[in-house]
Amino acid sequence: MVDFDALNAIIAPEAEAMGLALVRVAFFGGESDPTLQVMAERPDTRQLTIDDCADLSRRISDRLDALEEAGKDPIDGAYRLEVSSPGIDRPLTRPADFADWAGHEAKIALKEKRDGRQRFNGTLIGIDGDVVTLVDKEEVEHRLPFDAIDTAKLVLTDRLIAATVPLSTEGADEMEEEGQD
Repeated sequence: MVDFDALNAIIAPEAEAMGLALVRVAFFGGESDPTLQVMAERPDTRQLTIDDCADLSRRISDRLDALEEAGKDPIDGAYRLEVSSPGIDRPLTRPADFADWAGHEAKIALKEKRDGRQRFNGTLIGIDGDVVTLVDKEEVEHRLPFDAIDTAKLVLTDRLIAATVPLSTEGADEMEEEGQD
């Protein structure tokens, strides 16, 4: 079992020291491929460079290695560390995410069924207090308590792509498609 509160307490200061915001800490893969996934972003761009990923990965690795040497490893056994940007169809994990991405399509899964449903898809209206509002394709408004949400993520749409500006497109026009000469 992984203590996510302990992991967040270890990882968040490392991200913050680099000026990054922690988006998600997750552990998946089971016994066959256990992976500690850390997603972070620069608050001003909502993105992460490859150098940011490498630097944060080193910081986290150094911190976890030191804890292991001290006999205080928060994770039992071997695992793989994966540090990345949340990506364009990002998970929504913090209350601010639901406000920041209002107007975009999202998929939300609840921890338990509510009114006979556990999964909701539609346009994110935002968050008011601790209630997330989503309007589905039938124009039905769903008010979901933030604490009841298990997972939520944006849906990749043309509107989302247009709203997400890359850090740099330098060199993109020089790329060749595979197989071209």
